[in-house]
Amino acid sequence: MSHALFISDLHLPPAASPLRDRFAQFLAGPARAASALYILGDLFEVWIGDDAGLAEYGVERACLRALTGAGVPVYFQHGNRDFLVGTQFAAATGVQVLADPVTVTLGGVPTLISHGDLWCTDDKGYQRWRRFAHNKGVQAVYGALPRSWRERFAGTVRARSDAGKQYKPGDIMDVNDSAIRQAFSAHGVTRMIHGHTHRPATHDYTIDGRACQRYVLADWRPQQCEALRIDESGVQRVPIA
Repeated sequence: MSHALFISDLHLPPAASPLRDRFAQFLAGPARAASALYILGDLFEVWIGDDAGLAEYGVERACLRALTGAGVPVYFQHGNRDFLVGTQFAAATGVQVLADPVTVTLGGVPTLISHGDLWCTDDKGYQRWRRFAHNKGVQAVYGALPRSWRERFAGTVRARSDAGKQYKPGDIMDVNDSAIRQAFSAHGVTRMIHGHTHRPATHDYTIDGRACQRYVLADWRPQQCEALRIDESGVQRVPIA
């Protein structure tokens, strides 16, 4: 049966890692049997530009190109760690970069997909940073900086972000219920898939009299990796060996 696979939040580091090995094995194995692979952001822990990223993640580049070359469409949405993935990455890998959010039809069901951070509206500080970082003018200026400057700036931002999380209530970093309900209504869908929060779960809603489901993707960890499989029979969480 034709099926699509969804993953997000692998946070692959530039250095050698078991997670990087697992991802390469996944692309050469289970992903080959899929009708499509969707990567909903934060595939990479850091991406300061296509020039640096394609060099640091050469194995992933080659594996993704092999998968798309084998006829499996791969779709990518930007995460909060890799929002600078650009046209050179797409050309080198054959991956198609999607808007966020976007509606796709899966197993006959229109489905809203997103990285998910845009719905974390309780975190006002993060949303201000997100608007700034996604500004095309800001990205152009940043991309023109020497690579060493970009690396230094990205490291500072990550360190501040990680330190700030220690003082934020857990719920503030989760999606906002009203924002989720508004998204269901605005897009007229009954199914939503996103990542970002690292809180894998399935949530049920009643929106405008319709039964709706929100699927939160699992982040990848050395001891546990997971994909979401969707076909005409429904949705299933599958472990990645």
